[in-house]
Amino acid sequence: MTHLIPTPALIAPLLATLADVPWPSEDAGAPTALLARCPVAAETPLVEMPGLAKMAGIGHLHIKDERARMGLGSFKALGAAYVIACDAQAGEAAGRAYYAASAGNHGLSVAAGAQAFGARAVIYLAQTVPTAFAARLEALGAEVRWRGETYEASMEAAVQDAEMEGAVLLSDSSWPGYFERPWRLMEGYLVLMQEVVAQMPAAPTHVFLQAGVGGLAASAAAYVRKVWGDVPRIVVVEPEVAPALISSIAMSAVQTVQAPPAGSVPASAMGRLDCKEPSLIALKGLARDANDFMTITEAEGADAALAVAGAGFESTPSGAAGIAGLLVAARDGGFGLSEASRVLVVLSEGPE
Repeated sequence: MTHLIPTPALIAPLLATLADVPWPSEDAGAPTALLARCPVAAETPLVEMPGLAKMAGIGHLHIKDERARMGLGSFKALGAAYVIACDAQAGEAAGRAYYAASAGNHGLSVAAGAQAFGARAVIYLAQTVPTAFAARLEALGAEVRWRGETYEASMEAAVQDAEMEGAVLLSDSSWPGYFERPWRLMEGYLVLMQEVVAQMPAAPTHVFLQAGVGGLAASAAAYVRKVWGDVPRIVVVEPEVAPALISSIAMSAVQTVQAPPAGSVPASAMGRLDCKEPSLIALKGLARDANDFMTITEAEGADAALAVAGAGFESTPSGAAGIAGLLVAARDGGFGLSEASRVLVVLSEGPE
């Protein structure tokens, strides 16, 4: 486990370089009101897991189970579909083409939102994405375009084609000059945290949040701070093969981590988190709100997926990465975990 505490000496110069980047939204009211009009926008459960809590040596473990969110199988249903719904509310969605790169569930949300509001979805996939996922996208009416061997390559293709073909780029990441839509998309994720606050019997002592580009983690962390203040210890969990956030914090500057040469190592089983560049909005929010950053190995991610499956909650190493972070921290005696701890984790997706 690599572990980093974001000290003021590291954070201050980083935030200075991100001065023009917006902070994540903390207003759950807007997406909650809009998504309440969606017939499949039902609340997802918060489940207490005593067996896994005992395994981790803590008093309580609460898992926000996003595997059935809006019938799409992950928290991502709250993101891109919400952006398209906002466009539809403004009378701007029908007939539009939305282009997006996806390593998984973001593409499903774009496709579902486009289908619901009379728009067109074009989803860019890297060669590492399973073909079964492409079939799910096409079943929702999306056009699939295979581009490149990495997520970053498919993203570059989506950006270029959207500009050339006059389409709307709808990414779940953000970069200089591209903030409005990812900011709105991250706002949609606040719905699940508003539900958590209403469902939790008491405030958590710890929150473990998995991160790819960082959108879910940053939105959740911002809402935790708004509602529960400084008390919960927020831990951001990344795969060791894609430590974009922890590297950026450590270097006090935005980092793009290098992918290994194609074919030199197997593709990461944490494909939804295997992102080599951080979202700038997410990085800024987490630099302010997170207490710790850590990485997990492929084996640790796989072990966590097996652990939750054994408890009756099938997921993937990506979906269970927050739980992996908890189990690794408990094993190593870190983060002040004890029998008095009450931990919150998001199970972010269902099995593939």
